[in-house]
Amino acid sequence: MLNRTRLIDTPESVNRVSPGKDGADGADGADGALVALRAATAQRHELLHVIMPLSVESVALRDYLAHLALLRDWLEPLEAWLKNFNDGPQARTLPARIDRLALIDADLAHAAARQQDDPAHVASPARMQAWRGAQSAAYRWGVCYVIEGSQLGGAVLYARLRERLAPHPLGFLAAGRETLGARWQALIRALSADLHTPAAIDEACRGAADAFDRLIELAQCRTSAACANVA
Repeated sequence: MLNRTRLIDTPESVNRVSPGKDGADGADGADGALVALRAATAQRHELLHVIMPLSVESVALRDYLAHLALLRDWLEPLEAWLKNFNDGPQARTLPARIDRLALIDADLAHAAARQQDDPAHVASPARMQAWRGAQSAAYRWGVCYVIEGSQLGGAVLYARLRERLAPHPLGFLAAGRETLGARWQALIRALSADLHTPAAIDEACRGAADAFDRLIELAQCRTSAACANVA
């Protein structure tokens, strides 16, 4: 079964950030930013394990494609909104950005995907809406925490699915899987350095919760009768 695979956020082995050169404990230190973000999103995280398209006992290519289309509907408004800022997480020098939308589009356009008869994987622009979150850098740290975490289970999923879903290359899951842990650690260190007050941490938790809630909304919409006829 794949329904216990971490599809969003990160396994505990990656969550832990090693001490920095100055001996600080990084994200698990006194500021508590990561602890607060985990607590604020834990129930949402668990819900996504059972409602995302890959949370089934026997994953087929159509499930992977539906998973990608859902992530695209979620990511595109978020990415467009984040481009409007140049402070907070957008000002930090972090590892090279992964163009997730391009990876998703390439996988959806692959020859193996085009052979699918089920149109469920087709992206649904009618469901998209502009993201209108808070303007603060702290809120955006929370959003970025969820976006970065959304790909951390990719290496595990790639290993499990690459033979089953061949000849599709699963490019979205494969991209940068050797460096995902390092990317996550860099993000959490930067996040913790900026979120050093209770008010900022609370605002980041609100951003993370909003980002999770939007993905949950899209995932539930995908399977609900009310959205059955949305193209």
